[in-house]
Amino acid sequence: MGANLAVPREGCSMGWGQGRASPGLVVRLAAVVATAASAGGCFQPLYGERSPTGSPALREALSAVDVMQIDALSGSFESQLAVQIRNNLLFNFTGGGEPRPQSHRLKIQMTGGRSIVILDSNSALPNVENYTLRASYSLTEIATGKVVVQGNTFATVSYEPPGAQRYARVASLQDAERRAAKVVSDNITTRLASYFISGT
Repeated sequence: MGANLAVPREGCSMGWGQGRASPGLVVRLAAVVATAASAGGCFQPLYGERSPTGSPALREALSAVDVMQIDALSGSFESQLAVQIRNNLLFNFTGGGEPRPQSHRLKIQMTGGRSIVILDSNSALPNVENYTLRASYSLTEIATGKVVVQGNTFATVSYEPPGAQRYARVASLQDAERRAAKVVSDNITTRLASYFISGT
Protein backbone atom coordinates (compact mmCIF):
# COMPACT_ATOMS: atom_id res chain seq x y z
CA MET A 1 0.00 0.00 0.00
CA GLY A 2 1.02 3.66 -0.16
CA ALA A 3 1.10 5.65 3.05
CA ASN A 4 0.89 3.68 6.30
CA LEU A 5 -2.65 3.65 7.64
CA ALA A 6 -3.29 3.14 11.32
CA VAL A 7 -5.71 1.11 13.39
CA PRO A 8 -6.66 1.33 17.08
CA ARG A 9 -4.57 -0.53 19.63
CA GLU A 10 -6.16 -2.59 22.40
CA GLY A 11 -7.80 -0.45 25.02
CA CYS A 12 -8.78 2.29 22.56
CA SER A 13 -12.49 2.52 21.83
CA MET A 14 -13.69 2.79 18.22
CA GLY A 15 -16.55 1.27 16.25
CA TRP A 16 -16.62 0.00 12.66
CA GLY A 17 -19.71 0.75 10.54
CA GLN A 18 -21.35 -2.18 8.79
CA GLY A 19 -24.03 -0.62 6.55
CA ARG A 20 -23.38 1.19 3.28
CA ALA A 21 -19.62 1.42 3.11
CA SER A 22 -17.47 3.91 1.25
CA PRO A 23 -16.49 2.88 -2.29
CA GLY A 24 -12.97 1.73 -1.43
CA LEU A 25 -11.33 -0.14 1.40
CA VAL A 26 -8.52 2.40 1.79
CA VAL A 27 -11.02 5.26 1.96
CA ARG A 28 -12.99 3.48 4.64
CA LEU A 29 -9.99 2.64 6.79
CA ALA A 30 -8.70 6.18 6.42
CA ALA A 31 -12.07 7.45 7.65
CA VAL A 32 -11.75 5.29 10.75
CA VAL A 33 -8.34 6.80 11.41
CA ALA A 34 -9.65 10.33 10.92
CA THR A 35 -12.60 9.74 13.24
CA ALA A 36 -10.31 8.98 16.16
CA ALA A 37 -7.29 11.06 15.28
CA SER A 38 -7.49 12.75 18.68
CA ALA A 39 -6.65 9.44 20.34
CA GLY A 40 -3.03 10.02 19.36
CA GLY A 41 -0.96 7.21 20.85
CA CYS A 42 -3.73 4.66 20.43
CA PHE A 43 -2.71 3.83 16.84
CA GLN A 44 -0.27 1.52 15.13
CA PRO A 45 0.55 1.07 11.41
CA LEU A 46 -2.16 -1.00 9.68
CA TYR A 47 0.33 -3.46 8.24
CA GLY A 48 3.06 -3.14 10.87
CA GLU A 49 5.34 -6.11 11.50
CA ARG A 50 3.91 -6.99 14.92
CA SER A 51 0.80 -6.11 16.88
CA PRO A 52 1.03 -4.47 20.34
CA THR A 53 0.44 -7.85 22.02
CA GLY A 54 3.19 -9.56 20.02
CA SER A 55 0.76 -11.50 17.82
CA PRO A 56 1.20 -11.57 14.00
CA ALA A 57 0.59 -8.31 12.20
CA LEU A 58 -2.65 -7.71 10.33
CA ARG A 59 -1.41 -8.57 6.82
CA GLU A 60 0.02 -11.83 8.13
CA ALA A 61 -3.25 -12.71 9.87
CA LEU A 62 -5.43 -11.83 6.88
CA SER A 63 -3.24 -13.72 4.43
CA ALA A 64 -3.78 -16.87 6.49
CA VAL A 65 -7.55 -16.79 5.84
CA ASP A 66 -8.86 -19.45 3.46
CA VAL A 67 -11.65 -17.86 1.39
CA MET A 68 -13.99 -20.68 0.40
CA GLN A 69 -15.65 -20.83 -3.00
CA ILE A 70 -18.98 -18.99 -2.95
CA ASP A 71 -21.94 -21.08 -4.10
CA ALA A 72 -23.69 -19.83 -7.24
CA LEU A 73 -25.37 -21.41 -10.25
CA SER A 74 -22.65 -22.58 -12.64
CA GLY A 75 -22.40 -20.51 -15.81
CA SER A 76 -24.61 -17.70 -14.50
CA PHE A 77 -23.52 -14.11 -14.03
CA GLU A 78 -23.98 -14.70 -10.30
CA SER A 79 -21.19 -17.26 -10.51
CA GLN A 80 -18.95 -14.61 -12.08
CA LEU A 81 -19.91 -12.23 -9.29
CA ALA A 82 -19.06 -14.90 -6.70
CA VAL A 83 -15.61 -15.31 -8.27
CA GLN A 84 -15.09 -11.54 -8.24
CA ILE A 85 -15.97 -11.24 -4.54
CA ARG A 86 -13.60 -14.07 -3.69
CA ASN A 87 -10.80 -12.60 -5.82
CA ASN A 88 -11.34 -9.15 -4.28
CA LEU A 89 -11.01 -10.65 -0.81
CA LEU A 90 -7.91 -12.65 -1.69
CA PHE A 91 -6.25 -9.49 -2.99
CA ASN A 92 -7.36 -7.48 0.06
CA PHE A 93 -5.97 -10.16 2.37
CA THR A 94 -2.65 -10.83 0.65
CA GLY A 95 -1.96 -7.63 -1.29
CA GLY A 96 -1.28 -9.82 -4.31
CA GLY A 97 1.35 -11.85 -2.46
CA GLU A 98 1.39 -15.52 -1.56
CA PRO A 99 -1.07 -16.71 1.10
CA ARG A 100 0.29 -18.06 4.39
CA PRO A 101 -0.53 -21.41 6.00
CA GLN A 102 -4.24 -21.29 6.75
CA SER A 103 -5.45 -20.49 10.26
CA HIS A 104 -9.05 -19.45 9.53
CA ARG A 105 -11.73 -20.25 6.98
CA LEU A 106 -14.16 -17.68 5.58
CA LYS A 107 -17.55 -18.81 4.26
CA ILE A 108 -19.82 -16.41 2.37
CA GLN A 109 -23.38 -16.63 1.04
CA MET A 110 -24.75 -13.92 -1.22
CA THR A 111 -28.01 -12.81 -2.80
CA GLY A 112 -28.70 -9.91 -5.14
CA GLY A 113 -31.60 -8.14 -6.77
CA ARG A 114 -32.59 -4.98 -8.57
CA SER A 115 -35.44 -2.52 -8.10
CA ILE A 116 -36.86 0.26 -10.24
CA VAL A 117 -36.40 3.79 -8.90
CA ILE A 118 -37.72 5.90 -11.80
CA LEU A 119 -39.88 4.62 -14.65
CA ASP A 120 -40.17 6.40 -18.02
CA SER A 121 -43.89 6.94 -18.59
CA ASN A 122 -43.47 7.00 -22.37
CA SER A 123 -41.35 3.91 -22.95
CA ALA A 124 -42.36 2.05 -19.78
CA LEU A 125 -38.63 1.35 -19.30
CA PRO A 126 -36.77 2.21 -16.08
CA ASN A 127 -34.61 5.34 -16.17
CA VAL A 128 -32.95 4.61 -12.83
CA GLU A 129 -32.57 1.29 -11.04
CA ASN A 130 -30.92 0.11 -7.84
CA TYR A 131 -28.94 -3.09 -7.49
CA THR A 132 -28.56 -4.46 -3.96
CA LEU A 133 -26.09 -7.18 -3.05
CA ARG A 134 -26.37 -8.83 0.36
CA ALA A 135 -23.86 -11.21 1.91
CA SER A 136 -23.70 -13.19 5.12
CA TYR A 137 -20.34 -14.51 6.25
CA SER A 138 -18.67 -16.50 9.01
CA LEU A 139 -15.02 -16.84 9.98
CA THR A 140 -14.01 -20.13 11.57
CA GLU A 141 -10.79 -20.87 13.42
CA ILE A 142 -9.50 -24.01 11.75
CA ALA A 143 -7.65 -25.42 14.77
CA THR A 144 -10.71 -25.37 17.04
CA GLY A 145 -13.62 -25.35 14.59
CA LYS A 146 -14.97 -22.33 16.48
CA VAL A 147 -16.85 -19.61 14.59
CA VAL A 148 -15.16 -16.39 15.74
CA VAL A 149 -16.88 -13.83 13.50
CA GLN A 150 -20.35 -13.77 11.96
CA GLY A 151 -21.95 -10.91 10.13
CA ASN A 152 -24.10 -9.52 7.36
CA THR A 153 -23.33 -6.73 4.96
CA PHE A 154 -24.82 -5.15 1.86
CA ALA A 155 -24.25 -2.60 -0.86
CA THR A 156 -26.83 -0.71 -2.94
CA VAL A 157 -25.69 0.82 -6.21
CA SER A 158 -27.78 3.11 -8.43
CA TYR A 159 -27.39 3.03 -12.21
CA GLU A 160 -29.13 4.42 -15.29
CA PRO A 161 -29.94 1.81 -17.96
CA PRO A 162 -29.14 3.42 -21.33
CA GLY A 163 -32.13 3.44 -23.67
CA ALA A 164 -33.91 0.41 -25.05
CA GLN A 165 -30.90 -1.55 -26.32
CA ARG A 166 -30.85 -4.82 -24.45
CA TYR A 167 -27.09 -5.32 -24.56
CA ALA A 168 -26.40 -1.84 -23.19
CA ARG A 169 -28.92 -2.33 -20.41
CA VAL A 170 -27.40 -5.68 -19.41
CA ALA A 171 -23.90 -4.17 -19.46
CA SER A 172 -25.10 -1.34 -17.20
CA LEU A 173 -26.55 -3.82 -14.71
CA GLN A 174 -23.39 -5.92 -14.70
CA ASP A 175 -21.28 -2.84 -14.00
CA ALA A 176 -23.51 -2.05 -11.01
CA GLU A 177 -23.16 -5.64 -9.79
CA ARG A 178 -19.36 -5.43 -9.99
CA ARG A 179 -19.32 -2.15 -8.05
CA ALA A 180 -21.56 -3.63 -5.38
CA ALA A 181 -19.29 -6.69 -5.13
CA LYS A 182 -16.30 -4.43 -4.48
CA VAL A 183 -18.07 -2.63 -1.64
CA VAL A 184 -19.21 -5.90 -0.05
CA SER A 185 -15.68 -7.32 -0.30
CA ASP A 186 -14.26 -4.24 1.40
CA ASN A 187 -16.92 -4.36 4.13
CA ILE A 188 -15.96 -7.93 4.97
CA THR A 189 -12.25 -7.09 4.90
CA THR A 190 -12.84 -4.20 7.29
CA ARG A 191 -14.75 -6.41 9.74
CA LEU A 192 -12.09 -9.13 9.72
CA ALA A 193 -9.33 -6.56 10.15
CA SER A 194 -11.14 -5.29 13.23
CA TYR A 195 -11.32 -8.84 14.61
CA PHE A 196 -7.64 -9.59 14.07
CA ILE A 197 -6.62 -6.31 15.73
CA SER A 198 -9.02 -6.25 18.68
CA GLY A 199 -10.01 -9.91 19.01
CA THR A 200 -13.72 -9.09 18.87
